[in-house]
Order: sequence, then C-alpha cells, then structure tokens
Amino acid sequence: MGVIYPYVNRISVLVRDAGIAQFCTKISAMGTQFELTNELYGKTALVTGGTKGTGKAIAKRLLSAGATVIISARNQPEESKDDLHFISADLSVPDGTKKLVEDVLSRFGKLDILVNNLGGSETPAGGFAVLSDKDWEATLHTNLLAPVRLDRGFLPQMIGRGSGVIIHIASIQGRLPLYESTLPYAAAKAGLLNYSKSLSNEVAPKGIRVLTVSPGWIMTDGARRMMERISKNSNISVEEATQSVMDALGGIPYGRPAQPEEVAELVGFLVSPKAGYLTGAEFVIDGGTIPTI
Repeated sequence: MGVIYPYVNRISVLVRDAGIAQFCTKISAMGTQFELTNELYGKTALVTGGTKGTGKAIAKRLLSAGATVIISARNQPEESKDDLHFISADLSVPDGTKKLVEDVLSRFGKLDILVNNLGGSETPAGGFAVLSDKDWEATLHTNLLAPVRLDRGFLPQMIGRGSGVIIHIASIQGRLPLYESTLPYAAAKAGLLNYSKSLSNEVAPKGIRVLTVSPGWIMTDGARRMMERISKNSNISVEEATQSVMDALGGIPYGRPAQPEEVAELVGFLVSPKAGYLTGAEFVIDGGTIPTI
C-alpha cells in the first residue's frame, strides 16, 4: 500500500499551491489509515450466528483485526472464549432481535459493524406442495426479517455518528435456487439481496456502508458431518459424497467448496478502511458455481 505516497506528495504540492492544503492532509490521513495493521481497533462488531461455522470464522477474523466482537446465537458456544462476548438471542422472533439490540447498546454503548450472518433452512424437500405457511414464515423470519429488524435497531446510532458498516450474508441461491429442497430459503435470500441494495442507497449519504456477501457451498463442520452421513448411507467415500453434492449444484469450477476462513477474509476486508468506498454491492464467493455473469 506504500505506493500511494508518491501520489499523495505530488497532490500535496499542487494543492498547497492552490491554497487548500487541508485537502492534502485528509488524503495523507487516508494513506496512513491504509497502513494500519490493527485496523479495527476501537470498533465494536456484532456477528449473528457467530458461535459456529462461517459466523465463528468471521468473528475470529474481526477479532484479529482489533475489534471488540460480540457473537449471538440461541445456544451457548461449544467452547467458551473470553475474548468473544456472547449474547443469547432467538432472532427468529421480533422480541429476540429487540432484546439483542438493547443488550448490545446497553453493554457496549455503540455498534460500528453489523454482520447479519444468521441463516439456514430446515424446510422439507419435495418442492412447493409439501411446504406449509409455517415453513415459509419460519424461513423468512430467520433469513430476511431478522436482518431487517437488526438493521432498524442499530442504524439510528450509526447515523447519529455518521459511520457504520452492515454486511448481509446472503447466498448464491438468491440467484440459483434449488427449488426442490430449499425454495423458501432461496426466496428469502433473493429478498435480502434486493433489500440490501435498497437500504444502501438510502443510508450511504449518511455515512453508512451496506454490502452483501453471497457464498456458495461452504465446507463447515456441519457440511462435513453431512458428507460423512451420505458416505455411510450410500456406501461411498467422503470424497465421492462431496463430488455428488458439487454435481448437484451444477459443478464448482474451482473443484472444491469454500472454507469458512475464506469467506471470513472477504468480510474482514469489506468492513475495513481499505474498502471505504464500497457500498451497495454484492460480492459472490462461490468458486465459479454460478454459470452466468
């Protein structure tokens, strides 16, 4: 990042000659900001669904960058870590999101970074005919309305300070639905994509960045256990089970699922000062799974 400084120095001379040296000071400050190794120091971040899988990897990544990190889930994490602040919350119901917002702001005073990572599908396979209103409502509450409610709860204090970052973890199923097995989930994530873009347009002028990350298949511990079950039930190897799932997705050109840490690294960049001009965009991390541009 040091290559920025020759340009800063050149701008400095031109601006000083123009009699507006304060502009140069701001540019130089930006250059210094990009050099920070503890770039999230002083920031408070919340990662929903942060006790396992991708959420856990994201929480650890933000912690390593110096942030104070809060994680939420319905159940206590399997391993307790003193450096991650856990708050129990059921975000599938309105009272759960309200409680989480109140707890975070009362204990920490502010929130700078919100990573809406919680999501998932527990609906049965079989397409539209087997899905009840209860299936649809539960999936929409978890994958769409929980982020909407949390954004609504945390945005006022972000706007009041003129800064903040919101990340929505969506899915490539928002554009590549597996209609026979996860129809409500795919619809909810498509809604999240549209909502995220609309929200970014509204709050960007107020200093808030809103971004969407859409992963493909991620090899979490849960996914790994699923491969082991498929392997056992089908009398095939774990590698063959993994390949069968990739084939069902239409193939992954990169040849493997993502690791949680790879998604976490992308999120870590997007919430950092390095990504300060990025907002309103969707970042797909799927190893090339989506076959279109």
